[in-house]
Amino acid sequence: MNKKYVVRLTAQERVQLETLIRKGKAAAYKIKHAHILLKADADGAAWRDEEIAAAFSVHTRTVAGIRERFVAQGLEGALHRKKQERPSRQPRFDGEAEARLIAVGCSAPPPGHARWTLRLLAAKVVELEIVAAASHETVRRTLKKTR
Repeated sequence: MNKKYVVRLTAQERVQLETLIRKGKAAAYKIKHAHILLKADADGAAWRDEEIAAAFSVHTRTVAGIRERFVAQGLEGALHRKKQERPSRQPRFDGEAEARLIAVGCSAPPPGHARWTLRLLAAKVVELEIVAAASHETVRRTLKKTR
């Protein structure tokens, strides 16, 4: 079966990958990707995807993806993980809501309480309609950033 993305490493790329593996000071996934690229090299070992996947305990689609990224983006693209383009969800507290949360936290606590607790703050910001919903853990993380 002819592969659409054929890995052909230059001598310099091969030396760079072998150095990365030999030093062992990189992230584990980078070292594994380097091993995969060396075994997938058509001018070198030329292992099949199934053999590579079995040898390095990855799925064959992982091998195919690394092979494709190497051809499309080069060596650095194949070694590094793709950065997330945008956060998977928007933060609960934006700048304005965070400022209002801090203001509520600095105000006097409700009657019957000596100080604001995280759960009281979470309930208060929902009551004041600063945010639609907030857990005490979200309030804790938000306040932790400001200290």
